[in-house]
Amino acid sequence: MSLDRSLDHCAGLALLPGNDIELLESGAEYFPALIAAIDRARREVHLETYIYAADATARAVTDALVRAVRRGVKVRVLVDGFGAREFPRRHGEEIVAAGGEIAVYRPEVARLALRRNRLRRLHRKLAVIDGEIAFVGGINIIDDLDTPGLGPRYDYAVKVRGPLVVAIHRHVQKLWRLVGWVSLRRRQPLPRTALKQPAALGTMAATFVVRDNLRHRRDIEEAYLAALAAAKKEVWIANAYFLPGLRFRHALIHAAQRGVAVNVLLQGRVEYALLHYATQGLYRHLLAGGVRIWEYQSGFLHAKVAVVDELWATVGSSNIDPFSLLLAREANVIVCNQHFARRLKSSLLRAIANDAVEITHSALAASPWWKRALRWAAYGLVRVLLGITRYGGEDYRE
Repeated sequence: MSLDRSLDHCAGLALLPGNDIELLESGAEYFPALIAAIDRARREVHLETYIYAADATARAVTDALVRAVRRGVKVRVLVDGFGAREFPRRHGEEIVAAGGEIAVYRPEVARLALRRNRLRRLHRKLAVIDGEIAFVGGINIIDDLDTPGLGPRYDYAVKVRGPLVVAIHRHVQKLWRLVGWVSLRRRQPLPRTALKQPAALGTMAATFVVRDNLRHRRDIEEAYLAALAAAKKEVWIANAYFLPGLRFRHALIHAAQRGVAVNVLLQGRVEYALLHYATQGLYRHLLAGGVRIWEYQSGFLHAKVAVVDELWATVGSSNIDPFSLLLAREANVIVCNQHFARRLKSSLLRAIANDAVEITHSALAASPWWKRALRWAAYGLVRVLLGITRYGGEDYRE
């Protein structure tokens, strides 16, 4: 694909050409690729995750990390203090005993304390091996089949080779240093020598976009909004936790009113009741604006991906809700490549055809009164909570 065809969609992005980016569907493709890369590591492995479970999948990843340490590879694992609060006493001890390093982002000291900063979590799912291969996406270190009676968790990641790995590696090292400084760990500092820029290994132009609380507060959201504003034909979004603010909702509806086919695949199973019903509280407004909505039914939807006009695509950890867009540390890869975008769109279409149901005006109208009331009550409560914590600003006031 000629990059010129997607200049509107990718305008303002710091694109790096020459990458090979492989789409990985759920854990069935992700974990074999991740473990194989760790087993080939020669120098270092950096791994970041929100959840690090105590199951067979986590066992396999831990075993690979320990094997790497014993080969002389520098292994560093950074986990979130809430999502992986049991990790240091389980798999973490094994990694440290073998000679690896672990760190915890914002450890949970007082679990019952109601502090605003408890909402600031490490939600990124990243791995960088030897500064040559990177994995970015929404997949935690947890088995896809951890919910008995349901199908596998539905999610995505990408495997990246090429110049973009340098940017990903730089962000991973920067956060490792920051967590070490904040927790006053007395460890050997990471070397600050820059990686050699890899040669072009593919034809894909892409960029790495993060959300943090310093210089990148709204970078992921702004990238979405710019792509929606440039959309000409179609938008496909799959997102696990979807509670967009006013600007994002207006962008979706304005695109639909321009004649763009706007399609959203959301969670059909109740995982977190408050957020689930608050999201459903937006359905009537979005449907009235021309947005089509599907709910995924076969298992838990955990994807955070989008495709615009088969030219712009993103895969990452960021949900479209106030917690991801305004609070958590997130990371997405944006790819401006027709082949990749079509591959992701094709995967989403299969999921919609096989595992989702469309939500219509008539289906909403047929809901019992108590369910309609529950949706609006949940949405109102979320807005109140955002107001109490002073997060969300004008974007969640109507």
